Amino acid sequence: MRVALVHDWLTGMRGGEWVLAEIARLFPQAPIHTLVRRPGALIPELEQRDIRTSWLQAVSFGGRRWRYLLPLMPAAIESFTFPDADLVISTSHCVAKGVIPPPGAFHLSYIHTPVRYAWDQRAAYLGRVPKLVQPVAQGVLAQIRQWDVLSSARIDRVVANSRLVAWRVKHYWRREAEVIPPPIDTDFFTPGDGPRGDHLVTVAALVPYKRVEVAIDVARKLGRRLDIIGTGPQLGYLRRRAGSDVRFVGWLSREELRDAYRGAAALLVPNIEDFGMVTVEAMACGTPVIGLTASGTADAVRDGREGALADHESIEALAEAGRRVIGRAWDSEALRQRALVFSRQQFLLRFGFLLDRLGFRTEAG
Repeated sequence: MRVALVHDWLTGMRGGEWVLAEIARLFPQAPIHTLVRRPGALIPELEQRDIRTSWLQAVSFGGRRWRYLLPLMPAAIESFTFPDADLVISTSHCVAKGVIPPPGAFHLSYIHTPVRYAWDQRAAYLGRVPKLVQPVAQGVLAQIRQWDVLSSARIDRVVANSRLVAWRVKHYWRREAEVIPPPIDTDFFTPGDGPRGDHLVTVAALVPYKRVEVAIDVARKLGRRLDIIGTGPQLGYLRRRAGSDVRFVGWLSREELRDAYRGAAALLVPNIEDFGMVTVEAMACGTPVIGLTASGTADAVRDGREGALADHESIEALAEAGRRVIGRAWDSEALRQRALVFSRQQFLLRFGFLLDRLGFRTEAG
């Protein structure tokens, strides 16, 4: 059986790339097709794979500037061809699912979300565009929405990473999606033996839809220090908003991130996540979570059992949820047991069972 893997872009290791890595292990001989890549930005296991980029690579400054190429991405993803493939597996949060499979091939797509820039996050995206060119940007996003719906018909089986994303798939594309949560490395993320602090931690790219400024305000209301793990274009703006009770620590190694989870009183997730792998990583380390009911966070966190969920997105509602978390003791082992539901092993069982039902066998066994 000949398999082709497709991913949006490979410019770093975030949630989608860890999912791709797990699926790629099942098909060690399959080439990976992606719009652009940044050499050296991936784990060795992926760096050593046969990675094939699109013509956008030549204008992406070595995979360092790619988001401004959004209007060109549908055409670039459609330029890939793999005429001998029997199975095409795309992992997509942007345009990867719009690849054109060859006649007779089966297209299985793991969806992290429909194109967020064109749908639920379009207001935030347009807010970063100068007013003079906003009408042009609105026209481009309208075209991408149309393409996103039409190209979804090329998928034979849709898999969503959460109930929220399955709802978006049905709402935007009128497609049904099976939910398979992403894999969490619960063998690596474990509780520690050291003391736990009374501060909060937020792990996020510093971009508008992550609402890190809300996390700053919530922590201030709770009277707790906030450690912000991550970097991004909003760093300067957030530094100006923050006081001495906020620490910007940048991106951390996996070992440092695990230590950060272990030492925090709670993880604060102030935005609506597609799923939120950091949520389960924190739980695997015995750390409770403050999040939102309407978020993918709610797939893992049950209100009052693994943390607290706010019913709406206001600072006060999140602060009230925070008070319910920091006002009680938490059983680290109980939190970890819940996290194990989302382990790598469980992902492989679910994904492998799906492939078996579809009549496909993995190269790994």
